[in-house]
Amino acid sequence: MAAKAADGIMETIKTVVYALLIAGAFRTLLFQPFWIPSGSMKDTLLIGDFLFVNKMAYGYSRYSCPFSLCPISGRVLSNQPERGDVVVFRHPVNGSDFIKRLIGLPGDTVQVKEGMLYLNGAPVRTDPMPMFEEVFERQGPMRSYPRCQNAPVGEGGLCTKERFRETLPGGKSHEILNIENGYADNTPLFTVPEGHFFFMGDNRDNSMDSRFDRAVGGVGMVPFDHLIGRADRIMFSSSGRSMLYFWTWRADRFFKAVE
Repeated sequence: MAAKAADGIMETIKTVVYALLIAGAFRTLLFQPFWIPSGSMKDTLLIGDFLFVNKMAYGYSRYSCPFSLCPISGRVLSNQPERGDVVVFRHPVNGSDFIKRLIGLPGDTVQVKEGMLYLNGAPVRTDPMPMFEEVFERQGPMRSYPRCQNAPVGEGGLCTKERFRETLPGGKSHEILNIENGYADNTPLFTVPEGHFFFMGDNRDNSMDSRFDRAVGGVGMVPFDHLIGRADRIMFSSSGRSMLYFWTWRADRFFKAVE
């Protein structure tokens, strides 16, 4: 039995190594590796999830395609981003990579009232789900603690948050979390300008997104040419400080589709 377990661990290590090699080989052309550094997309994405970003999802970009394949303009649009996509994009101010869910398309109005999302004046359907539970402990390389609706929670205690399934116009659905009734639960009415998109994190009270002005660290409206690609599948996941700590691997999240 011990030999079989060791063989299983070695096969998993090989899979991770191959994934990283592929990431290095194709980073500038087709895919970009992305580690989830924060809890803003829980419970869709957890700290320590590793995924490939599909840079071809929305056509070639001047940042990714070989010059021999790009038109003079540097951009060929093959597919429009869709509401509900989980997208990696460059922050419009500091250029760092962010990952959020696309909520508002050009021309849409977006508002949050009492924690309820409204698109084009209509409330978005939400259905209650079982509470989201996690251990209150330091997570990932940044060693940050999760935020809890039932705070204060001691080290090693059970950290809980309300969880709902949100269904966007068009039928795409995903889970969202609620921690508190905070500033971002009641927003002004936003109108998404042409060529821009409105993004939100699934962990609604723990995400600096389009609800927040860039002057205070938010992303505001994100221009199309700042989109890097769509997150389609989690390749690997580790809850520990390093991916080498195999005892912290989350095997149930390997190759899991991003919904």
